[in-house]
Amino acid sequence: MATYKGINGFAVQSVASDPSPLDEGQVWYNNATYAFKLAAVTTVGAWASGGNLGTARRGLAGAGTQTSGLATGGENTSSTPVTATEEYNGTSWSGGGNLTTARRNLAGAGTQTAALAFAGGPPATGTTEEYDGTSWSPGGTMGTARYGLSGAGTQTAGLAFGGGPPATPGLTNTEEYDGSSWTSGGSMTNGRSYFAGCGTQTAALAIGRHSPEVATTEAYNGTSWTAAGSLNNAVGIQAAAGIQTAALSFGGFRGGANTAQTELYNGTSWTTNPTGMATARRGLGGVGTQNLALGFGGYTTAQVANTEEFTGPGSPVTQTITTS
Repeated sequence: MATYKGINGFAVQSVASDPSPLDEGQVWYNNATYAFKLAAVTTVGAWASGGNLGTARRGLAGAGTQTSGLATGGENTSSTPVTATEEYNGTSWSGGGNLTTARRNLAGAGTQTAALAFAGGPPATGTTEEYDGTSWSPGGTMGTARYGLSGAGTQTAGLAFGGGPPATPGLTNTEEYDGSSWTSGGSMTNGRSYFAGCGTQTAALAIGRHSPEVATTEAYNGTSWTAAGSLNNAVGIQAAAGIQTAALSFGGFRGGANTAQTELYNGTSWTTNPTGMATARRGLGGVGTQNLALGFGGYTTAQVANTEEFTGPGSPVTQTITTS
């Protein structure tokens, strides 16, 4: 009779905790939970609960990844703009250095230890701050004061686009950051505010829009914006993660109500994920990649603190082997 060792050349390992990262087909015995486990591949993307923010808020900015995320600014449950910054380690949030200027509906870019926070309000501001993993310091002021915009890129190669005022339909202009100052970039075809963005300074996406919600997407090549594939459902005030050729749009507001919808982009077209977020919300923050994204905060009937983690289709996930 063939054995696992005979087929694979090694025996099933006995470990005290599940391994990470996972390889498809990997089998092990978890001696802490007394269970055999398998690394299987997901067929659809799925959301799972993460640790709650310390401060419930909406209209906040994000930066970083699913296991090294940053949340900053926003509006708390008293509808007051805040300076609070929190850092995520893949399990829980902890306090970071506070912004110098309290604001909501701002944008962010970069990583947990080298982030940008820019614009926001009220009133509309062009203030930029840079984060070093401990504290925020002043950066170059934007050419156009605004709020409800989106951002992409890094601390030394950032991108800001859209926003207001006016809030409807929003601004078209783009600005590029070089680590010290902002300069004008190409204008979007459509004015947008309260929408999602992701990518890099030379390969970004602008997704959806609020009031009225739209499904249109535009792609930036470092010089100009062009039409890209449209969402399956019009949405605004949502979050996004990923890059121009592998993006994720999630949550938001459409049809007069909050939504949990999640869509994936392959550089050409959007596909609706069969399962959405557990909590329908708008004004949330989002960071990470298409396959490993993080959604946090936002608004349901009040500001919320809950966090959700997305694992995209085709990713290895842990499953318990049973006899049934």
